[in-house]
Amino acid sequence: MAIKTRIDKWLWSVRIYKTRTLASDEVRSGKVKINQSNAKPASNVQAGDLVTVKKNGFNFQFKVIEVIEKRVAAPIAQQCYQDHTPQEELNKYNDWFIGKFGAEMRDRGAGRPTKKDRREIDDFKENYFDDFDE
Repeated sequence: MAIKTRIDKWLWSVRIYKTRTLASDEVRSGKVKINQSNAKPASNVQAGDLVTVKKNGFNFQFKVIEVIEKRVAAPIAQQCYQDHTPQEELNKYNDWFIGKFGAEMRDRGAGRPTKKDRREIDDFKENYFDDFDE
């Protein structure tokens, strides 16, 4: 008998989503497929299934290697699936991700930014990154 578990529980346990509620909501909204068919949060996944996840505008594909139900450490979780995401999708993700959020520096002793400072920083970033998108 093949071991099965709920798709929302598996996505959470292998750290695709931070919370099980978030995983369940994403499955419910139609952003997760199992073997090219839409999944429901209670849909079962087993070893050998191909899971497609649409997350932040990117389409990731994972082949289930091992079914687990409890959240485990990241190195162990990575052994439970194989990444079958197409190379062009990975390139698109890397282009978006790399250099997106550099470390911010603040003068020593300046303390935390005030609410006004935070709003000015956010406005600056929004305008700065909008210039690159055009």
